Amino acid sequence: MKPIYRRILLKLSGESLMGEQQFGIDPNALRAFAEDVQQVHALGVEIGIVFGGGNIFRGVQAAGKGIDKVSGDHMGMLATVINCIAFQNALEAQGVPTRLQTAIRMEQIAEGFIRRRAIRHLEKRRVVLFGAGTGNPYFTTDTAAVLRAVEIEAEVVIKGTRVDGVYDKDPERHADAVRFDTISYKDVLDRNLRVMDLTAITMAQENGKPILVFNMNERGNLLRLLTGQPVGTTVTETT
Repeated sequence: MKPIYRRILLKLSGESLMGEQQFGIDPNALRAFAEDVQQVHALGVEIGIVFGGGNIFRGVQAAGKGIDKVSGDHMGMLATVINCIAFQNALEAQGVPTRLQTAIRMEQIAEGFIRRRAIRHLEKRRVVLFGAGTGNPYFTTDTAAVLRAVEIEAEVVIKGTRVDGVYDKDPERHADAVRFDTISYKDVLDRNLRVMDLTAITMAQENGKPILVFNMNERGNLLRLLTGQPVGTTVTETT
């Protein structure tokens, strides 16, 4: 099998690591995702990964409970680093070489993010995990994912979710929801489909980075997507 992309940026939510749990990290989910990434790494795909931190801490929710927004976002950034460390261990257990880079300096744990070094790691076939979002409050990990994709010159942003693409309304609440095979950035914004936040979609559009949305919880889907099988939805300039 030959992959259709040489270099990708994979965005996974923190919630995806919860598995059947209510919070935290499910070892079974961690191992399953690591196995999926190992499959595409074995094909020669260069992989960068950004995690959310919602399984551990979410700054928006904390802001409503008396923690100021900036402090809450900083706590959320640290939660993404926890997820990255856990996934780094899971990948290395699969024999996949990795590096962890963070937008906040923490030398005892990870490298600081340096664009040229990240690209060099990818060229050496190391999976690079990017922790701590953008390093700034008020920016989501979706925005961080698109930013890192642009910086490392990834060909595509791949967003793993718990549904199999982009729908005209929430498929978990509406049985008549219709899935799109492709949809434009403009339509996503006009319809307020919440694929990613406004900043992330706009940045992807301005830099010509297509976004592929698919169900990461179905084993083997990442491999199918990267070998050209019809999986998920593509968000691009025109449809």
